[in-house]
Amino acid sequence: MQKKFLEAGKIVGTHGVKGDLRVQSWCDSAETLCEFDTLYLDPDTSVAVARAQVHKNIVLMHLQGVDTMEAAEALKNRVLYLDRGDVELPEDLVFIQDILGFQVYDRRTGQMVGVLKDVLTSNPAHDMYEIRTESGRLAYLPAAKPFLKEIDMEAGVIYVETIEGLL
Repeated sequence: MQKKFLEAGKIVGTHGVKGDLRVQSWCDSAETLCEFDTLYLDPDTSVAVARAQVHKNIVLMHLQGVDTMEAAEALKNRVLYLDRGDVELPEDLVFIQDILGFQVYDRRTGQMVGVLKDVLTSNPAHDMYEIRTESGRLAYLPAAKPFLKEIDMEAGVIYVETIEGLL
């Protein structure tokens, strides 16, 4: 079942004395986090974003009602969430949180490769799938064509096509 609220970033510190926050974005880019007018501290607590901008790959954000350094400091280490309904994804994209734990099958061999453990987004060319194999070791696979063939959201399966020696 898909989560209604998705982790979007973490408040890692304060900025200045007027309640601004330093937020580490967990979105595709720090700029993406700046696009939201409303974020959530938990499912019952929404916060309005008064302003947000990227500075050195960190989002400097001011939330309405957080107007002192003390109020901002009290939010340090809190996770910010976004409502899935506030995001419109292109048809060929999925939320990383939705596919973690999916089984990964190689169409070339017909064998299960393992289970998707993580998606590493720091590679400048493309994301990398971190897969825990049945033997317990980690394997890495580019999350891009020609290797990524299909993600079956209903079945919880990712189909890939590897080449000899890749895994």
